[in-house]
Amino acid sequence: MSTTIEALYDDGKLILQQPLPLPAKTRVLVTVETDRERGAWLRVSEEGLLRAWDNSDDDVFNELLTK
Repeated sequence: MSTTIEALYDDGKLILQQPLPLPAKTRVLVTVETDRERGAWLRVSEEGLLRAWDNSDDDVFNELLTK
């Protein structure tokens, strides 16, 4: 299972913004991503998706869908 939630880092501890539905002492893997890094990745992802989805080559498929 993969879940993304926000947390606050304070004095060496991560404070979750919402509880997780996990049993006590469940081992988890934590990936730390700062807001700055997240923003950069979101911009790169959006640019790539726009290039893939917003192009005139797909017009032929749109025409087939309307038939």
